[in-house]
Amino acid sequence: MLHEWVVVALGLGAAFAFALSSSLKHVSAGHHPDAQSMDPSKLRRFVRAMLLHPLWLGGIGCDAVGLGLQIVALHLGRLTVVQPLLVSGLLFALALRQFHDHHQVSRRQMGWATVLCVALAGFVVLAASGNLARHETADRWPAVVVGACGIVLAGVCVELGRRQRHGGRSAALLGIAVGTIYAALAALLKAVTDIVTRSPLDVFTSWQLYVVVVIGALGLLLNQLAFQAGPITTSLPATATVDPLLSVVVGVVVYDEHIRSGPGGGVVLALLVILLGAAVIQLARTPEVAQEAAGSPDSPGDAG
Repeated sequence: MLHEWVVVALGLGAAFAFALSSSLKHVSAGHHPDAQSMDPSKLRRFVRAMLLHPLWLGGIGCDAVGLGLQIVALHLGRLTVVQPLLVSGLLFALALRQFHDHHQVSRRQMGWATVLCVALAGFVVLAASGNLARHETADRWPAVVVGACGIVLAGVCVELGRRQRHGGRSAALLGIAVGTIYAALAALLKAVTDIVTRSPLDVFTSWQLYVVVVIGALGLLLNQLAFQAGPITTSLPATATVDPLLSVVVGVVVYDEHIRSGPGGGVVLALLVILLGAAVIQLARTPEVAQEAAGSPDSPGDAG
């Protein structure tokens, strides 16, 4: 019994650390030069300001703490217990938001955020409960197809986000792109760990390791651009939803993992996906989206 409580405490601690990281990064994004046009010169200024900003660096430190707690929790407990606990980070992030924002978190926001967390946790539990058989290595051609589709999806979202200057739409689209990249990063990290398990030294000559570094850096950049584009209530829910959903798709298509079978399980998963989509849309329609996009403390600055 004590062991289970330790796992729960570690999982919630990781969720809080990730939420604090998101909060710090979102605040720091408001002090970076505006780079929503994706102009190369503006992006260079944005990246320089991001890397030197103390709040962003603090967020990276919180990420390291959260990752450490997550690894220990996963070592001691089950995936189906730890991963749903991490979803609570969205609620923590909204609670932390009111400490650095003029807007209080409304009951409507917390209500839809709770619906999102419950639906996402339910989806993770149901999907993970069917992963009984899988290949240890990726299927080459399905991996190429899924990777190409992921690149197209992320690229389209970034381009649409660049054109949609409305804070809510742009932040949500960039959040989807970030979730897509994080799902690809998780799949590549799995491939890297498989290589390390077989032969640790081979990882340094594998292309996967270096692609992980590039994609990880791109994910950090897009995540910060998403935070700059609008309120955290639009970008973070989109990322938190797309990441696990696409990860399940990658697991099924590339690694031949099996989710819960049978008509009952399929119907429940479909309903949860619909509920997830509704929650993300409702959170993106929060009343203060237009206000923050127009010029709140979170809106982009001109200097970093």
